[in-house]
Amino acid sequence: MKKLLAVAVSGTMLASASVSAAVSDAEFAELKAQFASMAKRLSALEAENNQLRELSNNSVNQLEVAREDLAGARQDLDVVKKQNSETSWAETISLKGDFRYRYEEIDVDGENSRDRSRIRARPSITAELPDNVTVGFGLATGSDDPVSSNQTLGAGNSSKDINLDLAYASWRPIQNTYIEAGKFKNPLFTPQKTAMLWDGDWRPEGFNAGWNGEHVFTTALVNWLESDSKSRNDEVAWGIQTGLKFDIAGASLVTAVGYYDIPVKGNESYYDDSFFGNSYVVDGGVDVYEYDYELFEVSAQLGLSVLDMPLSIFGDFVQNQDPDDYNTGWLAGVQLGNLSGKGSWEVAYQYEDLEADGAFGLVTDSDFAGGGTDGRGSRISGAYGINKQWNLAFTWFINNEAGEKAFKNEGGALEYNRFMLDTNFKY
Repeated sequence: MKKLLAVAVSGTMLASASVSAAVSDAEFAELKAQFASMAKRLSALEAENNQLRELSNNSVNQLEVAREDLAGARQDLDVVKKQNSETSWAETISLKGDFRYRYEEIDVDGENSRDRSRIRARPSITAELPDNVTVGFGLATGSDDPVSSNQTLGAGNSSKDINLDLAYASWRPIQNTYIEAGKFKNPLFTPQKTAMLWDGDWRPEGFNAGWNGEHVFTTALVNWLESDSKSRNDEVAWGIQTGLKFDIAGASLVTAVGYYDIPVKGNESYYDDSFFGNSYVVDGGVDVYEYDYELFEVSAQLGLSVLDMPLSIFGDFVQNQDPDDYNTGWLAGVQLGNLSGKGSWEVAYQYEDLEADGAFGLVTDSDFAGGGTDGRGSRISGAYGINKQWNLAFTWFINNEAGEKAFKNEGGALEYNRFMLDTNFKY
């Protein structure tokens, strides 16, 4: 650009010298002004050109930096993808459980009062798999008792037992429907979580399937009492329950009917050489169940609000279709309040009368009237929430009578009282 400007100036000077005689001073002054303007414009163009060249160089440098940043970002993304692929399994795993410390006092006619401290711990993990499949596994303290995970403290601080509590797989093929197999929690509806037929720690072994809709639910259960045909006691029990749930003028009502077939007549005891209140006879020198347990059950739970407080009224009735007497059981109760977090509370009362063969004693409430069947009496309970995961609770089985049939020829049932104070933690 500078060379072009020099040539232009030289040419103009030569031309001006050759024609200076032919033009006037005014014309020459105008020509000089035009030349000065052209030179100024050429200088501006040269400055602009330099600026554009500098911008171009900067753009190239910035592009190179951007390419390097992009390459680094891609590497970081690859690292993140690898980390996600390596840790994604953890997102499908969940851990939960509970721990309970209990003080317990038991007072039975003709026996010394008994005090003991007990713990219960039940951790479990679940894994969510593709295609709506869940797999679960859980452990629990205590012995192999089918209806208790309690572990009594003592014995010189010896190590305590841990047992398999849960091991199952569940599949949800369509909405509201499930199929489950293994050792799992009781899927049957019980009013206000009462335990007249099924203790809360009972874990059926087999499979179940169900439908749980907005207003209708149905559950079918197959439970192996003994699945090994090598045993003379191999037996399978089954049951089906269906119910309705709906709202009526601000109140909620759940009703259910069920039938359960437990064909144990002629079989030996399944646990601890005990029949847990059920009738038995001697066959070939061996104690065996006297009856099958063909149980027909009707239950209901009504929830409403009284003075802005939740109130629940509930009941349960069962009859065994095989024996002619000592074949029924029933309970009725009421609960005020609802344990739901910090500062919440509840109190409840229920009365239960379960005859000797009104239910299958092995899996009934292990605390009421000493456990099993053939008992009646009251249960008072309450709880207070320290926070959402910690509460204090008590349960008092008061004026229970144990062994109405068992001791009918020995002066009648024994008076049985049991008081339990618990502190419960959930996680």
